[in-house]
Amino acid sequence: MAKTDDQGRPIEDELPSTLQRSDDKAKDTYAQAHDSAEETYDGDPAAANRVAWAAVKHTHEKVGDHWEPKDEAGPSDEQSARGNRDTDLGTAGGVDANATKEHLYEVAQRLDVEGRSSMTKDELVEAIEKANDRATADAREKQ
Repeated sequence: MAKTDDQGRPIEDELPSTLQRSDDKAKDTYAQAHDSAEETYDGDPAAANRVAWAAVKHTHEKVGDHWEPKDEAGPSDEQSARGNRDTDLGTAGGVDANATKEHLYEVAQRLDVEGRSSMTKDELVEAIEKANDRATADAREKQ
């Protein structure tokens, strides 16, 4: 199903809820990539969603219940960097696992992750992913 209208603007109701709470760039990126991939892959919704999320994760990272622009564009995790649908390297759920430990610590601080000061980079990624999942679930309950 198309995610953009006749003028190429995102259709808000067709976007995932986390994107509805995100900036226009994230919405546009997802919607345009989705619709282009849907045409390319003969209407395959799974392929269109994979392509659209990959495009968003290239420019944005998930923080809490929404997506925010990354300081530097690029793959967010090993799956994004090397993977395709046939590889299973695991993802970080939108967390920019390639960011610096300092950046991850700052995100964890914003999300009030407990114990963050003694965490390794991998532990910060995992803790942020869990905090994001909780924030998203809470936001969906409020809708």
